[in-house]
Amino acid sequence: MLEAQFQSPLGHRAEPSSTSIAMHEISSRGMIDLRGLSTDKKFMAAAKSALGFDLPKTPRTSNAWGDVKALWLSPDQWLVLCPRDKTAALLESLNAALIKIYSLCVDVSDMRAIIRLTGEGVHEILMKGCSLDFFSDEYAAGTVRRVRFAEIAALINIVEANTIDLYVFVSYAEYAWEFLLKAARKGAEVKLFRP
Repeated sequence: MLEAQFQSPLGHRAEPSSTSIAMHEISSRGMIDLRGLSTDKKFMAAAKSALGFDLPKTPRTSNAWGDVKALWLSPDQWLVLCPRDKTAALLESLNAALIKIYSLCVDVSDMRAIIRLTGEGVHEILMKGCSLDFFSDEYAAGTVRRVRFAEIAALINIVEANTIDLYVFVSYAEYAWEFLLKAARKGAEVKLFRP
């Protein structure tokens, strides 16, 4: 039987030295698209039993326990993150817990590329590609937001104050990386919005 092998869309890219922030791909993360009704107590309890924590119900938030994290995407959809080598086991646990409950769990680990941006100025760099004000109070650590970034669909997760994960579809990974290289190059910093 053939074994599926993951090939990173940005594996050929080294962390750049020409940018004002650090940026690198996170390729070790598995992703599960989990769907169900947040109003269904059986679904929420079953998901909690498999994950070890409650799925976030508040829009644009996330919950985590250990190395597993759930990002709220909509009232009936979450992106569950875990180490890539634990994805199959977690998916099996979710499917077992959710049997006979209206739901869907799918391994989508190869669907998105994750680019981590770290350092002072990450907010301004992201603001070059979208119209959100990342300095407002609604963008605290743990915030999740779907956006149109540099004209492509993206997902942003604020990990902590100056660390942000940008999720883009694999087919746009190279484009997003190139955009960020230009937007974050040394000498192109924007300091007007800093508090």
